[in-house]
Amino acid sequence: MDRSTSKKGVSYVLPFALITVCFALWGFANDITNPMVKAFSKIFRMSVTDGTLVQVAFYGGYFAMAFPAAMFIRRFSYKAGVLMGLGLYAVGALLFFPSRMTGQFYPFLISYFILTCGLSFLETSCNPYILSMGPEETATRRLNFAQCFNPIGSLAGMYVAMNFIQNRLNPLDTAARAQLSDAEFEAVKQSDLGILISPYLAIGLVIIVMFILIAVVRMPHNADQNHSMDFGPTMKRIFGKARYREGVIAQFFYVGAQIMCWTFIIQYGTRLFMSQGMAEQAAEVLSQKYNIAAMVIFCSSRFICTYFLKYVNPGKLLGILAAVAIALCCGVIFIQGTAGLYCLVGVSACMSLMFPTIYGIALEGMGDDAKFGAAGLIMAILGGSVLPPLQARIIDAGTVFGMPAVNVSFVIPLICFVVIALFGMRRFRESRA
Repeated sequence: MDRSTSKKGVSYVLPFALITVCFALWGFANDITNPMVKAFSKIFRMSVTDGTLVQVAFYGGYFAMAFPAAMFIRRFSYKAGVLMGLGLYAVGALLFFPSRMTGQFYPFLISYFILTCGLSFLETSCNPYILSMGPEETATRRLNFAQCFNPIGSLAGMYVAMNFIQNRLNPLDTAARAQLSDAEFEAVKQSDLGILISPYLAIGLVIIVMFILIAVVRMPHNADQNHSMDFGPTMKRIFGKARYREGVIAQFFYVGAQIMCWTFIIQYGTRLFMSQGMAEQAAEVLSQKYNIAAMVIFCSSRFICTYFLKYVNPGKLLGILAAVAIALCCGVIFIQGTAGLYCLVGVSACMSLMFPTIYGIALEGMGDDAKFGAAGLIMAILGGSVLPPLQARIIDAGTVFGMPAVNVSFVIPLICFVVIALFGMRRFRESRA
């Protein structure tokens, strides 16, 4: 990446490496959190729908802070935005300790919200910052390379969730917990919450170290020259571009699809394995192993697809991958047994390229407007807050049309991939015009 991480003779290798680490750090936060929908539902004896409030708070923070983050970055710098993001990330993670002391669910939602306000700053800063660290003609490929490290962090988050949370929670299943007395339930709940918060406290300390490191390293300012705050005209200008508008819509549906496929693989696998006679906790842990396999495939596929971007138009490759994902979702819905679970794991190979490619296509040629353009694309992460509760409501139905509701629920990710396929092919046709 040496030639693509230099500009006007200035090397950005060290800044590029440091910012790329941030991609792994927010990947960790995203994917230690997905299994927590099931964990919180069990710990607090809630429905799946109530448990998805974790995702509402998590991705709501992205939505709420995206444009304030863009205005902060425009006023100061990308580096300041990165530092603000790391600071909020650390505060949110460390707030898990007082949240545990309350013994209530809602303080955890506040902690998640603050944490993801930090992630919103990070993503609003880091994605366009990477785009600026080199020639524009290699910007999408450079962003895809940096994004390759996001699933590495995600894998770490999944591994920690499985081995340091799910495996250590009290083995009593949801039904057994409902039979406990109030005192017994409280003792189990406090023990489980103590297990749940430990990884968050640890990552909070890691983020503080990263904050200090980036604060003392000299970072490039080539993309930080314009500090004007003409918010209204900028919004009118960027949303006047069809490529950008459609990119925001595609990103909304992509993030929703990603979160649904990675969150509800636990429910899908748990139902499947329990129907085969496995205990609930063992079924959850085995399902998480399939989730980790999906992330390994996602990570590997991203490196492979980034290589193919040298030879294949980004919009065309995006459309092809979305079409394959649609076919696999049909398998998830209609194929019973382990084969359906394999289809769900396979969807991750198709998703690998989508976020950074949609992002890069939407921001192409925007120059300094990319700071606000990035905010709109980060706000689109709201899809991860809006769509999973819709799928959870279907799952809570138990059965739909005589089929397991968890299978039928994957019609929502299928629709998301249809939107992405249309965006990719439209952009491909546009590039050939």
